[in-house]
Amino acid sequence: MEKILIIGAGRSAATLISYLEGHSKKFGWEIVVGDMDIESVRSRVGPETNVVSFDVNNEGIRDNEIQKAGLVISMLPARFHHLVARSCMKYSKNLLTASYESEEMKAFEKEAKQKGLLFLNEMGLDPGLDHMSAMKVINSIKDAGHELLCFESFTGGLVAPESDNNPWHYKLTWNPRNVVLAGQDGPAKFIQEGKYKYVPYNRLFRRTELIEIDDYGMFEGYANRDSLKYIDKYSLQGVPTVYRGTLRRPGFCRAWNVFVQLGATDDSYLMKGVENMTYRDFINSFLFYHESDSVELKLFHDQHIDQDSDIIIKLKWLGIFDDTPIGLKKATPAQVLEHILKQKWQLSPGDKDMIVMWHKFIYRDNKTGKKVNKYSSLVVTGEDQVHTAMSKTVGLPLGVAAKLVLTGKIKLTGVLIPTMKEMYEPVLAELEEYGIRFKEKGRRRGDKCYFELFVKGLGQRPGT
Repeated sequence: MEKILIIGAGRSAATLISYLEGHSKKFGWEIVVGDMDIESVRSRVGPETNVVSFDVNNEGIRDNEIQKAGLVISMLPARFHHLVARSCMKYSKNLLTASYESEEMKAFEKEAKQKGLLFLNEMGLDPGLDHMSAMKVINSIKDAGHELLCFESFTGGLVAPESDNNPWHYKLTWNPRNVVLAGQDGPAKFIQEGKYKYVPYNRLFRRTELIEIDDYGMFEGYANRDSLKYIDKYSLQGVPTVYRGTLRRPGFCRAWNVFVQLGATDDSYLMKGVENMTYRDFINSFLFYHESDSVELKLFHDQHIDQDSDIIIKLKWLGIFDDTPIGLKKATPAQVLEHILKQKWQLSPGDKDMIVMWHKFIYRDNKTGKKVNKYSSLVVTGEDQVHTAMSKTVGLPLGVAAKLVLTGKIKLTGVLIPTMKEMYEPVLAELEEYGIRFKEKGRRRGDKCYFELFVKGLGQRPGT
């Protein structure tokens, strides 16, 4: 019996576990889930799934469980994957993750090839589904002999419209810490109309683009990490515009920028006196002293917020001006903010989340010479608080890839991400059976990429 070891059973693991459990009898798999909180995990898995206590930092436990597995799937935070990979390499086990491919993982490339192992990273939503769906269209454009001129891609984990009942139009569907720290890992980098662009963290949430998706209305997108590295990953050398971003509902980024500018998202130091602070004290700690002005007035003045701005509604709804005790003994500003957000942005019973992904391609038709716009979009709504759209779109690609590897239909080796046809074609085909289906549409126009239209609207000279 082939044993599949899943390490970590957090928010995004529910659908992965259910998928593998559903196929376990047919293929003779034994499913083992390793986690530190085994009692919580036992209540969320099937009766035939084994749950074991697992501490990734304990080499003995790690080696023992991995040695017995036929395939390992790590759902741990990315910083722990290299430890899992080390044990997988020691015992010649294939490894799948949904996390970004790190330099530490890349270091295993040569040895993985030599041993005939597959270390597949970025096999979730974003990264993962974004790669596969984009490469499907990019390759179809290239195979037809057209010249690709623009590639833009945006993804967002949001709240479904029927569960949207707060002024931020947002609820937590993935790791809240990552939400608070988003954008802090260096300047956002992309190329626009042949010009390299860099957006530092302090400007990231004020450099947004508006995007409309059929049947779901308007969204805003901000630049996501380093888009330039996807030029090589997607073979987009010479394409004038390459841009990847994150989606939120309009107004979110402008309000979030208040916390960025205050310093409330800083995770580099521990604050003094947190155990005695209220939410109001926390905000006030970043503001100038005034003997009579209120915290609200000082914040609005400091951040140049108009008295009738909808930003005020968002901030007050979060309760940041309340005298609610923080209740933490020690914390960084980012940890305090995360704690506050978790009280207000959690999915309530009956709530559903929503995943939105949107790609735009512009290419020059090789026969007519005209520019053609092509769009590909995906919207997935969750079932409940456990089987969320986030869990579904992260877990199912991993599950399908695991099945393809274990059944010998994928025989790739090395440290890879899913940009090759032999990976994305069968995975996307099966995902359609689960309602993860991209809608594509195209139209012929002579306009530029959205960026150029945007700067024209501001009266700026395009292409600069």
